[in-house]
Amino acid sequence: MSRYAVVVERAEDGGYGAYAPDLPGCVAVGETEEETLSLMREAIEFHLAGLREAGELVPDPSTVRVALIEAA
Repeated sequence: MSRYAVVVERAEDGGYGAYAPDLPGCVAVGETEEETLSLMREAIEFHLAGLREAGELVPDPSTVRVALIEAA
């Protein structure tokens, strides 16, 4: 099982959006972080299934670590 990095961003309307840098075009939006991550899991599974069905290569995850850096 592969583990893909997912970036979650807060939208101006108060909702959230997410994307996987290693899977261009694979995105999800939701009203909460939890909902967005749940929808993103589904989107990744759907995206990978589509790549396999089309006979395309499934990219290996390139992210080795995610860190949040605080700035003053």
